[in-house]
Amino acid sequence: MHITNFSVSRLPRIEFGSGALSRLPGITRKYGTRALFVTGAASFRNAPLWSVVTAGLTSQGISWLSYTVPGEPSPDMIDEAVRSLRREGIDVVIGIGGGSALDAAKAIAGLLIPGNSVMDHLEGVGPELPYVGPSTPFIAVPTTAGTGSEATKNAVLSVQGVDGFKKSFRDEKLVAEVALVDPDLLATCPPAVIAANGMDALTQLLESYVSSRASPLTDSLAWGGLKAARDGLLALYADTGDAMARERMAYAAMVSGITLAQVGLGSVHGLAAPLGAFFPIPHGVACGTLVATATRINIETLRRREAGHPALEKYALVGRLLSKQGHLDAAAAHAALIDTLEAWTKVLSLPSLAHYGVTPDDIPRIVANSRGSSMQTNPIRLEDEDIAAILSARI
Repeated sequence: MHITNFSVSRLPRIEFGSGALSRLPGITRKYGTRALFVTGAASFRNAPLWSVVTAGLTSQGISWLSYTVPGEPSPDMIDEAVRSLRREGIDVVIGIGGGSALDAAKAIAGLLIPGNSVMDHLEGVGPELPYVGPSTPFIAVPTTAGTGSEATKNAVLSVQGVDGFKKSFRDEKLVAEVALVDPDLLATCPPAVIAANGMDALTQLLESYVSSRASPLTDSLAWGGLKAARDGLLALYADTGDAMARERMAYAAMVSGITLAQVGLGSVHGLAAPLGAFFPIPHGVACGTLVATATRINIETLRRREAGHPALEKYALVGRLLSKQGHLDAAAAHAALIDTLEAWTKVLSLPSLAHYGVTPDDIPRIVANSRGSSMQTNPIRLEDEDIAAILSARI
């Protein structure tokens, strides 16, 4: 096998497994005695394990403050948090929650010491100044299985509305010192959250597997993650008490963060950014409702324009994997992949774009704002009409 050239960017130390949350107080103490908790709207502070965590911190001589993120974080939210917290002597930031809480914690940790506006560094808006740091040490504790933010270097921030945007504050200095991934924390996730986040993780694994920058290392990681998602997602959606399903999806989500951080994503995430900026559509829902159609359009475009492209064989491999039909030829495997993704979209009750107010008249504006960094690593460049076709099929 020819091993292509590749590079690996910084990763966190990973603590994975049932009961891993119990290690948080001891890990936190290594960074100091003053912590900031950043949690989501469905706050971990209301869960029974909160008292266990705080008692553990107290036993380690650690005091703490807390900050709640009510939804997807905005630049104004980050700037306000930094202004109000940067003189509190915080030694370590602990993000506990879904992707929004982890992204907010990551951005706050990055700016507590420098103190400037996050708008200085957002990609595609503002001056895009280099981030110098330093970042306050950051510990990521995901309570959902989706974004993989615990393993990435970017914090995604949004401004919603007509002139909205969804952009990343991105630098290797922002990577968590520790990603503490405890599958038991998925036990309280509502089915709709499991569905949206799980399809986000699946999409990230698929898109990084066929990315134009994919490497043998990321391929092997993505492949294992795809297998875990195949066996875990629908099972967890049906029963959050299934410990093996929790483990599989926690692993799939974490690995999806690792692979996307190394090699990028594709057309689904290229579209999810403007959709999330212009409409009140959760990121995971956008990914889940688009992935089957976007995969079909990618395959059709590759066949038409680059029939020998290696991504076509990769799509066939994933089709055989997800459908559990290893004997299929390439065309049948492609069809099986699309059929499987469409079936999962229905089983998981992921709504159409129209449910969030997207109309055919909105398509040109969405297409015009879809060519961010994710679209650059799609396995083939899609024309505007190809991108429009993805949207049209899901309205």
